[in-house]
Amino acid sequence: MTSISPSLSGIHHITAITADAQKNIDFYTGVLGLRLVKLTVNFDDPGSYHLYYGDELGRPGTILTFFAWNGAPRGRVGPPQATTVAFSVPRDSIRFWSARLAEHGAQGAVELSRLGEPIIQLADPDGMQLEIVGVAEFKGEPWANGPVPAAHAIAAFHSVTLSEKFPEKTANTLRGVMGFAAAGNETNRLRFRAPAGNGAATFVDVVSAPEAPPGTLGAGVVHHVAFRTPDDAQQSAWREKIVGQGLDVSPIMDRCYFHSIYYREPGGVLFEIATDNPGFTTDEPAEKLGTKLMLPPWLERYRDKIERVLPPLRLPKN
Repeated sequence: MTSISPSLSGIHHITAITADAQKNIDFYTGVLGLRLVKLTVNFDDPGSYHLYYGDELGRPGTILTFFAWNGAPRGRVGPPQATTVAFSVPRDSIRFWSARLAEHGAQGAVELSRLGEPIIQLADPDGMQLEIVGVAEFKGEPWANGPVPAAHAIAAFHSVTLSEKFPEKTANTLRGVMGFAAAGNETNRLRFRAPAGNGAATFVDVVSAPEAPPGTLGAGVVHHVAFRTPDDAQQSAWREKIVGQGLDVSPIMDRCYFHSIYYREPGGVLFEIATDNPGFTTDEPAEKLGTKLMLPPWLERYRDKIERVLPPLRLPKN
C-alpha cells in the first residue's frame, strides 16, 4: 500500500476521432492556431495517424489529440460521452474570435454566455462540438509563432462537458474519488474544479441528459478524457485508489510522451490519468515538433511498411 496522497491538477489531454486527417490539421492549426506538436500513429492501430495539438511544447492542459480513422462514419453525440471541448482565451478576445471564425466560415459559430463567461460555440469539420470561452484570469503560454496573434491565441483548455444519463454517479466520482470541488451550476449543468489546478484546464461540467439518445463512437466524437498527475509514483497511487473503489482499471501503459491508466467512470465515460512527464520533446527538439512522422521504438522497424499505408499529408510550417 502506498502512503502517497495523489493529486490531480486538471485536464491533461482530450482524445477524439476524425475521418479526415488533412481537414483536421488544416482546421486546428490554420483556423484555431494550435501547434501540431506530434505526428505519430495510433499505437494500437499503427496503420492510422494519431495527431497531437497544443501550445508551443504541448504542455499538459493544452493537448487535443485525434485518432485519424480515414472515412470513419459519423458518430452520434450523446450520453455517456464527453460532448463538448472548451478552450480558454482572454475575455477581451471574444470579439476577435467571432470575426476570425466568420472569416474562415466555421460551422455554427454562435455567441452566448454561461456562468458569467462569454462563449462562442462552433463545430470542427467532423461536427465535434467546441467552445471558446473568454476568461477574466487568463492562464497559459500562447504559441508566439502561430497564425493567431499571441494576445488572442488559445493557450489551454477551459473545460470539458460530460453528458450523462446518471449524472449523480459521475458527480460522486469526481468529488469523492478524484477530489474535485463544486464550482457552480446552471440549469441542468454542474461544474467541478480540479483539486490542484492553477486556473487553466481545471473544469469539468456534468450535464444531465436522461432522455437523450445514447452516443456512439465515430468521427466527431470524443473517445476519452485524460486528467493530469505529476509523475509515475502519483499515478501508481491513483491506480491503487481507483481499484480500491471497485472500478476496473487498466495496467500502466507507456504512451512515450506520458504514462497512462484508463478506467470507465460509473456514469460510462472513459477516463485516463496521464503523467506530466516525459513530454513531447523526448524524441525531437522543440523547434522540430510535429514536422515528421515519429514512431515508438517498438514500431520503428516497421517504418517503411507503415509509411506506405498512411495517406500523405500537408503539414503546417512550425
